[in-house]
Amino acid sequence: MKFRFPRLLSALLIAAALAAAPVARAQDDLTPKQQDAVKKLVHDYIMENPGIIADAIEALRQKEDLAAEAAAKKALVERKDEVFNDPDAPVLGNPKGDVTLVEFFDYRCPYCKAMADQIAEVVKADGKTKLVMKEFAVLGPESVTAAKAALAAREQKKYEEFHRALMRLKEPLTEKTLMKTAAEVGINADKLKRDMEDPKIDAILKNNLKLAHDLNIDATPTFVVGDQIVTGAIPAQNLKQLIDQTRKTKG
Repeated sequence: MKFRFPRLLSALLIAAALAAAPVARAQDDLTPKQQDAVKKLVHDYIMENPGIIADAIEALRQKEDLAAEAAAKKALVERKDEVFNDPDAPVLGNPKGDVTLVEFFDYRCPYCKAMADQIAEVVKADGKTKLVMKEFAVLGPESVTAAKAALAAREQKKYEEFHRALMRLKEPLTEKTLMKTAAEVGINADKLKRDMEDPKIDAILKNNLKLAHDLNIDATPTFVVGDQIVTGAIPAQNLKQLIDQTRKTKG
């Protein structure tokens, strides 16, 4: 679910401005008494027909959604290499796959955790899907620390094992828990801590945030495959269909 309050507030203000526009345009042509009369007419009409406010809000919402969707598709075309072929993004599945599935995720996202095993199973069963992992740490400081640890684990060639372990973890993502989990999958915790301080990791996370913003991605998990951006947890069968459809389109 997306937080809609800012959009709703904007819509109300715009609706009010639209309703008052005739009054503003008439300022130079009407006497103060006539202006008061027009304002009362507008006020009374809105009170008698409150549905026009809801109609204005809905119209604005639809317009904004269409504009955001168009901007996201344009950004996806312009920045497809950053999305599908980012050399700094971890890759799972088949690195030479004929279809690339990109996931924007957060280790604290319960829906990401719920889908993790399903995604792995779909990708493994397919055998020809490249899975690009975009660490999208948006759910607080713990998310950022976990994402840094996961990216740092690549220095010990343990990203996939650590990623899977973090997705199955039900405990809070404290540093102690992260290091304990790292040790359990064969990672040297001391080296991991040092590697987490690499400025490049901060740059990767910032770039992911910027890219997500440009693609109008504001929720996790979000999947990008072909020319489609799909937000939210989806059944494994639907994910498989998206991969199959993308492969057919390419063929």
